[in-house]
Amino acid sequence: MKDILQLAAMTLVDAWMAVIPRRKPERAVLERCKIISHRGEHNRNTIPENSLEAFRKAKKAGVWGIEADIRWTADLIPVIIHDPDTLRVFGKQVTVANVEFAELRSRVPEVPSLAELIDEFGHNTHLMLELKQENFPQLERQKQLLNQHLSGLSPRRDYHILALDTSLFETFDIQPRNCCLSVALANSRTMSRLTLPFDYGGLTGHYLLLNDRIKRRHEDAGQKIGTGFIRSRNSLYRELNRGIEWIFSNDAARLQGFLER
Repeated sequence: MKDILQLAAMTLVDAWMAVIPRRKPERAVLERCKIISHRGEHNRNTIPENSLEAFRKAKKAGVWGIEADIRWTADLIPVIIHDPDTLRVFGKQVTVANVEFAELRSRVPEVPSLAELIDEFGHNTHLMLELKQENFPQLERQKQLLNQHLSGLSPRRDYHILALDTSLFETFDIQPRNCCLSVALANSRTMSRLTLPFDYGGLTGHYLLLNDRIKRRHEDAGQKIGTGFIRSRNSLYRELNRGIEWIFSNDAARLQGFLER
């Protein structure tokens, strides 16, 4: 019930924000806009989230970046999936950490590996890679494997690392720290306090909760702000006019259309 009420409230907020007129940003601002497709251009019926098909659709639309979630199989293969299991998205009860990659591929072939994602999108689409909090049975080996996967890419230019828990940046010894972005849910003030003392790249969160006061504090510390989940042209203009660096959206291709027009 709580989730339903939150969704209803945010839907009303989005509808309200969509009809408030906003000043059209200057052309240079529009051209610098960095839209990120959240888990790719997916839908409930035909294109699963975090699938190569969803990411291809985003790239075809000209979207600047894609956001993807990383989890680990039993044989330490990093794969792209948000949940610890495949039930919600694929309707099959497979716990990712309990199966080897070959079995996951056999039972749910739509789940890509991190290697496949990087091979296809690593040098042509910016990657926002979110680390998920879970058990890391062979942490040192997993750190080594993650570094190997990212070794052919340039941090900040080609990718950023995201996390809801900033301790994951330290757990995986992410270097350089300025490619790390904290992710806030409803705890924007808390995540801001956890991010500011370190040389992280910045903070991301909902566009209404990351207010201008928080934004100024991070800019004064040399950090940048990303906001989601922008859905309308007026909300997009609002964020661009206040100098937001990254725009996360479940409707990224649609927002890209606004930019091009």
